[in-house]
Amino acid sequence: MKVVALNGSARKDGNTAILINLVLDELRKEGIETQLIQLAGRSLVGCRACYKCAKNKDRRCAVKKDFLNEIIAAMEDADGILLGSPTYFSDVSAGMRAFIERCGLVARANDYMFKRKVGAAVVAVRRAGAIPAFSSMNLFLHYMQMVMPGSSYWSIGIGRDPGEVWKDEEGIGTMKTLGQNMAWLLKTIDSSKT
Repeated sequence: MKVVALNGSARKDGNTAILINLVLDELRKEGIETQLIQLAGRSLVGCRACYKCAKNKDRRCAVKKDFLNEIIAAMEDADGILLGSPTYFSDVSAGMRAFIERCGLVARANDYMFKRKVGAAVVAVRRAGAIPAFSSMNLFLHYMQMVMPGSSYWSIGIGRDPGEVWKDEEGIGTMKTLGQNMAWLLKTIDSSKT
Protein backbone atom coordinates (compact mmCIF):
# COMPACT_ATOMS: atom_id res chain seq x y z
CA MET A 1 0.00 0.00 0.00
CA LYS A 2 1.11 3.54 -0.69
CA VAL A 3 0.05 7.06 0.30
CA VAL A 4 1.03 10.12 -1.71
CA ALA A 5 1.08 13.43 0.15
CA LEU A 6 0.97 16.84 -1.52
CA ASN A 7 2.38 19.81 0.38
CA GLY A 8 0.78 22.97 -0.99
CA SER A 9 3.03 25.32 0.97
CA ALA A 10 5.46 27.80 -0.55
CA ARG A 11 7.84 26.73 2.24
CA LYS A 12 9.41 23.39 1.39
CA ASP A 13 9.97 22.13 4.92
CA GLY A 14 7.82 24.46 6.99
CA ASN A 15 4.90 23.82 9.30
CA THR A 16 2.71 22.16 6.67
CA ALA A 17 5.47 19.65 5.86
CA ILE A 18 5.93 18.94 9.58
CA LEU A 19 2.21 18.20 9.97
CA ILE A 20 2.13 16.03 6.86
CA ASN A 21 5.16 14.09 8.06
CA LEU A 22 3.55 13.43 11.44
CA VAL A 23 0.73 11.67 9.58
CA LEU A 24 3.15 9.88 7.24
CA ASP A 25 5.25 8.67 10.20
CA GLU A 26 2.21 6.81 11.54
CA LEU A 27 1.59 5.26 8.14
CA ARG A 28 5.20 4.14 7.83
CA LYS A 29 4.98 2.51 11.29
CA GLU A 30 2.22 0.36 9.81
CA GLY A 31 4.36 -0.65 6.82
CA ILE A 32 2.67 1.69 4.36
CA GLU A 33 4.92 3.26 1.73
CA THR A 34 4.77 7.06 1.51
CA GLN A 35 5.76 9.74 -0.96
CA LEU A 36 5.83 13.49 -0.30
CA ILE A 37 5.48 15.89 -3.22
CA GLN A 38 6.16 19.53 -2.40
CA LEU A 39 4.88 22.47 -4.46
CA ALA A 40 7.50 24.87 -3.04
CA GLY A 41 9.62 26.38 -5.78
CA ARG A 42 7.36 24.96 -8.48
CA SER A 43 4.46 26.58 -10.23
CA LEU A 44 0.98 25.32 -10.99
CA VAL A 45 -1.51 27.51 -12.83
CA GLY A 46 -5.25 27.30 -12.47
CA CYS A 47 -7.60 25.51 -14.83
CA ARG A 48 -8.06 27.10 -18.27
CA ALA A 49 -11.50 25.49 -18.67
CA CYS A 50 -10.49 24.12 -22.07
CA TYR A 51 -12.27 20.82 -21.26
CA LYS A 52 -9.76 18.87 -23.35
CA CYS A 53 -9.48 16.40 -20.47
CA ALA A 54 -13.17 15.55 -20.99
CA LYS A 55 -12.62 15.13 -24.72
CA ASN A 56 -9.33 13.22 -24.51
CA LYS A 57 -10.26 11.04 -21.52
CA ASP A 58 -6.57 10.11 -21.15
CA ARG A 59 -6.49 10.67 -17.37
CA ARG A 60 -4.22 13.68 -17.79
CA CYS A 61 -4.49 17.46 -18.05
CA ALA A 62 -4.00 18.85 -21.56
CA VAL A 63 -1.71 21.57 -20.14
CA LYS A 64 1.74 19.97 -20.19
CA LYS A 65 3.91 22.96 -19.18
CA ASP A 66 4.04 22.12 -15.48
CA PHE A 67 4.18 19.00 -13.33
CA LEU A 68 0.48 18.43 -12.57
CA ASN A 69 0.40 15.25 -14.64
CA GLU A 70 3.29 13.86 -12.58
CA ILE A 71 1.20 14.44 -9.45
CA ILE A 72 -1.84 12.82 -11.05
CA ALA A 73 0.24 9.77 -12.07
CA ALA A 74 1.57 9.41 -8.50
CA MET A 75 -1.97 9.68 -7.11
CA GLU A 76 -3.25 7.15 -9.60
CA ASP A 77 -0.72 4.59 -8.34
CA ALA A 78 -1.47 5.29 -4.66
CA ASP A 79 -4.07 3.80 -2.34
CA GLY A 80 -4.31 6.97 -0.29
CA ILE A 81 -3.87 10.70 -0.81
CA LEU A 82 -2.97 13.26 1.84
CA LEU A 83 -3.31 16.96 1.06
CA GLY A 84 -1.70 19.71 3.12
CA SER A 85 -1.85 23.47 2.87
CA PRO A 86 -1.05 26.49 4.95
CA THR A 87 -3.86 28.97 5.51
CA TYR A 88 -3.54 31.95 3.16
CA PHE A 89 -6.24 34.58 3.67
CA SER A 90 -8.65 32.00 5.09
CA ASP A 91 -8.17 29.39 2.38
CA VAL A 92 -5.63 27.10 0.74
CA SER A 93 -2.51 28.31 -1.05
CA ALA A 94 -2.73 29.31 -4.72
CA GLY A 95 -0.79 26.17 -5.68
CA MET A 96 -3.23 23.92 -3.82
CA ARG A 97 -6.18 25.76 -5.38
CA ALA A 98 -4.70 25.26 -8.88
CA PHE A 99 -4.17 21.58 -8.10
CA ILE A 100 -7.76 21.15 -6.87
CA GLU A 101 -9.21 22.87 -9.95
CA ARG A 102 -7.23 20.99 -12.56
CA CYS A 103 -6.89 17.59 -10.91
CA GLY A 104 -10.56 17.66 -10.00
CA LEU A 105 -11.66 18.30 -13.56
CA VAL A 106 -9.36 15.60 -14.95
CA ALA A 107 -10.59 13.07 -12.38
CA ARG A 108 -14.24 13.90 -12.97
CA ALA A 109 -13.79 13.65 -16.74
CA ASN A 110 -12.31 10.19 -16.29
CA ASP A 111 -15.03 8.50 -14.23
CA TYR A 112 -13.81 9.94 -10.90
CA MET A 113 -10.48 8.15 -11.22
CA PHE A 114 -9.65 8.48 -7.49
CA LYS A 115 -12.95 7.16 -6.16
CA ARG A 116 -12.72 4.84 -3.18
CA LYS A 117 -9.13 5.77 -2.45
CA VAL A 118 -8.50 6.98 1.10
CA GLY A 119 -8.12 10.75 1.34
CA ALA A 120 -7.33 13.19 4.14
CA ALA A 121 -6.24 16.81 4.58
CA VAL A 122 -4.15 18.79 7.06
CA VAL A 123 -3.81 22.54 7.55
CA ALA A 124 -1.15 24.75 9.09
CA VAL A 125 -2.49 28.03 10.46
CA ARG A 126 -1.04 31.03 12.24
CA ARG A 127 -4.19 32.08 14.05
CA ALA A 128 -7.52 31.88 12.16
CA GLY A 129 -9.00 30.85 8.82
CA ALA A 130 -8.02 27.18 8.97
CA ILE A 131 -11.57 25.83 8.67
CA PRO A 132 -12.20 27.26 5.17
CA ALA A 133 -8.83 25.83 4.04
CA PHE A 134 -9.67 22.48 5.65
CA SER A 135 -13.09 22.54 3.97
CA SER A 136 -11.64 23.33 0.53
CA MET A 137 -9.46 20.24 0.57
CA ASN A 138 -12.08 18.00 2.17
CA LEU A 139 -14.74 19.14 -0.31
CA PHE A 140 -12.35 18.13 -3.11
CA LEU A 141 -11.78 14.69 -1.53
CA HIS A 142 -15.51 14.23 -1.01
CA TYR A 143 -16.34 15.27 -4.57
CA MET A 144 -13.73 12.80 -5.85
CA GLN A 145 -15.73 10.06 -4.05
CA MET A 146 -12.84 9.26 -1.75
CA VAL A 147 -13.16 7.61 1.67
CA MET A 148 -12.10 9.98 4.44
CA PRO A 149 -10.87 9.00 7.92
CA GLY A 150 -11.47 11.24 10.90
CA SER A 151 -9.25 12.24 13.79
CA SER A 152 -9.56 13.42 17.39
CA TYR A 153 -10.10 17.00 16.14
CA TRP A 154 -9.95 18.81 12.82
CA SER A 155 -6.52 18.17 11.30
CA ILE A 156 -5.08 21.59 12.04
CA GLY A 157 -1.75 22.63 13.53
CA ILE A 158 -1.05 26.11 14.87
CA GLY A 159 2.18 27.94 14.15
CA ARG A 160 3.51 30.76 11.97
CA ASP A 161 7.30 30.53 11.85
CA PRO A 162 8.82 27.28 10.53
CA GLY A 163 8.86 24.70 13.30
CA GLU A 164 6.41 26.57 15.51
CA VAL A 165 3.76 23.83 15.12
CA TRP A 166 5.92 21.63 17.38
CA LYS A 167 4.54 23.74 20.26
CA ASP A 168 0.96 22.71 19.41
CA GLU A 169 0.66 19.48 21.41
CA GLU A 170 -3.00 18.97 20.53
CA GLY A 171 -2.25 19.49 16.83
CA ILE A 172 0.57 16.94 16.98
CA GLY A 173 -1.73 14.42 18.64
CA THR A 174 -4.42 15.09 16.05
CA MET A 175 -1.98 14.37 13.21
CA LYS A 176 -0.82 11.13 14.82
CA THR A 177 -4.42 9.99 15.32
CA LEU A 178 -5.21 10.86 11.71
CA GLY A 179 -2.25 8.77 10.55
CA GLN A 180 -3.34 5.84 12.70
CA ASN A 181 -6.93 6.06 11.45
CA MET A 182 -5.77 6.42 7.86
CA ALA A 183 -3.58 3.30 8.21
CA TRP A 184 -6.46 1.35 9.76
CA LEU A 185 -8.83 2.41 6.97
CA LEU A 186 -6.31 1.55 4.23
CA LYS A 187 -5.73 -1.90 5.74
CA THR A 188 -9.46 -2.51 6.23
CA ILE A 189 -10.23 -1.63 2.63
CA ASP A 190 -7.29 -3.73 1.41
CA SER A 191 -8.42 -6.78 3.41
CA SER A 192 -11.93 -6.50 1.98
CA LYS A 193 -10.56 -6.92 -1.55
CA THR A 194 -9.52 -10.53 -0.93
